[in-house]
Amino acid sequence: MRVAVVSESFLPTVSGVTTSVCKVLEHLRRTGHEAIVIAPAGAPSEYAGFPVFSVPAVSYRQFPVGMPSPHVQRLLSDFGPDVVHAASPFLLGAQGIASANRLDIPSVAIFQTDVAGYARRNRLGQATKVAWRLVKWIHDGADLTLVPSSASMADLERVGVRRLARWTRGVDLIGYHPNRRSEPAVAALRERLSPNGEVVIGYVGRMAPEKQVERLRALRGLPGIRVALVGDGPSVPLIQRELAGVPVTWLGRLSGPALSDAYAAFDVFVHAGTEETFGQTIQEAHAAGLPVVAPHAGGPIDLVAHGDNGFLFVPDDERDLRRCVTRLVEDAPLRSRMGESGRRAVLGRSWESVCETLVGYYDKVIDERAAIRVMTAVPLSMQR
Repeated sequence: MRVAVVSESFLPTVSGVTTSVCKVLEHLRRTGHEAIVIAPAGAPSEYAGFPVFSVPAVSYRQFPVGMPSPHVQRLLSDFGPDVVHAASPFLLGAQGIASANRLDIPSVAIFQTDVAGYARRNRLGQATKVAWRLVKWIHDGADLTLVPSSASMADLERVGVRRLARWTRGVDLIGYHPNRRSEPAVAALRERLSPNGEVVIGYVGRMAPEKQVERLRALRGLPGIRVALVGDGPSVPLIQRELAGVPVTWLGRLSGPALSDAYAAFDVFVHAGTEETFGQTIQEAHAAGLPVVAPHAGGPIDLVAHGDNGFLFVPDDERDLRRCVTRLVEDAPLRSRMGESGRRAVLGRSWESVCETLVGYYDKVIDERAAIRVMTAVPLSMQR
């Protein structure tokens, strides 16, 4: 199979979109498929042995945003893919889908960014409706839209997006593992994070407005805790101000074994943002054997079983966030039970199995497009 991936985000930018695209490409390489990547300027020239083609981009909040370019259709025409994979389509992805339709190539769109949620959070009023109309227009062009959560499915169904299916995300079950806690590097990190045996409350992710990390100010004055933050982004100055008085250790952006060690050094994982379409870091925390505290909104609803592998707090209620964290801080056996339950919950979500499901969706749209070609080629009199 030949797959053209058109991605709104790619390396060196680190994001959930980038991670899932990289995992898909690695799987395609392992399983003998061919692929190309079309991404915003600044990307490496290849990944997993596949060529990466860059298009012009502008910078927005430290992210390169790919701009529409006639180069996209030429690349697709020259490569001749069996299917186009549009990762979190916006400007670049919309052009990829439109070009695929002009070339009679089926496409699969991955809904992964809450564009309308951004408009709501910034109180843009009428722009929220405009954002949803844009989302609907983009995704209606695709043969199939894959959504990561029940909340996303409900949102897209509400605005009338058609041809939807669920596709979750995989998690590295080996790299993120409770057994890492016994590693010397993790012990050294815990000594740094918890010099007096404090309970370590961890967060991993981009420091950006939609992540709402500043809500961890609700933990100010809670005894026996230390907060560890992994990541960077434009909201760092705001978070530093809002978390004044909270014992925080800033670990910066981490990846690979260093990121796995960080998860292993945490006792509780907290995610405060209400705009997650999925919540990949929640899965990673569960794989590492951590209980999770997250809002009862968006993707976390499907990932956190309240009272079983973590707690879901009332969205926008920082007092409830504090109550949930306090319960875990004060009850070590509860943390252990919830962490074990979280690990069990993700055991069937390896990237291999998740990517095999995706390839099945590729096959589905390829077969459906082929059937349409056959039907349109058959005279009407013969179809009766």
